[in-house]
Amino acid sequence: MESLEAELERARDLDPGDLADAIESIGFECTRCGGCCTGYAPDEPGGAPAGEGHGEDDADAASCHGGEGDHRDVPADPDTDDDREPHTATVFPDEVRAVADAAEAEFGESYDWRDVARPMPFGLSEGDDGEPAGETFEWALATDDCGDCTFYEETGGQGACTVHDARPLICRTYPFSVALEGTNQPMGEAVDEAGVVRAHECEGLGRDISREDAEGLAASLKERAVRELEEAIGVRDGYDPTAAGRAESDAVVFDSEGPKEADGTPIDGD
Repeated sequence: MESLEAELERARDLDPGDLADAIESIGFECTRCGGCCTGYAPDEPGGAPAGEGHGEDDADAASCHGGEGDHRDVPADPDTDDDREPHTATVFPDEVRAVADAAEAEFGESYDWRDVARPMPFGLSEGDDGEPAGETFEWALATDDCGDCTFYEETGGQGACTVHDARPLICRTYPFSVALEGTNQPMGEAVDEAGVVRAHECEGLGRDISREDAEGLAASLKERAVRELEEAIGVRDGYDPTAAGRAESDAVVFDSEGPKEADGTPIDGD
């Protein structure tokens, strides 16, 4: 297995033109189905088509996909959402702050860390107080009670991101990933590939894409690969096994900035 540093150099050497060629050969157009932003049923590979899994009528769908109001507290439909897995998308620490700023500008109210991000669930368990406990690495975008990204809303059967211009790199580049060790892969196996580019389940695959759009996606895909590997190296180098003893909460999250509480508060060293 290549070292993270070697993979980082490979990521930095990626040719955006080659990535754009690969994206063009696969083809893609966003259909605004919402599948990459919503929770999903266990038999769905990482996303649910907009409106599915939340009931059979528009009222049920609206209860989860939102509209006007507070995007941080959307009630679930108790009859339809118990078996849905939450949307999980990795977000970098600086992206958490950027999304919080964008949400504050959009909605005119303050957004803190926990409004934007939650500890990555992998490796955590539920504590006695119902809150996550244990240690994990990295952050995931916050989700509502339906398992949908808290910044996702749906109108007339089409999905939209309420912080679109500040959306994280993993959102900008879905359904594509780069096949390098240490990079994040979306849920589900790749369904198509070209060179080092992998394409994951999405109804928009196979559609015509302009060269300009392919080049834009390629630039973001390279940036994401580099950032993911830089983040992985930072997490590895900053890992502190004694952090749990200094934490005030039951969960400790390690990112490239060091250990943090579940609400994003840094855990100071001794």
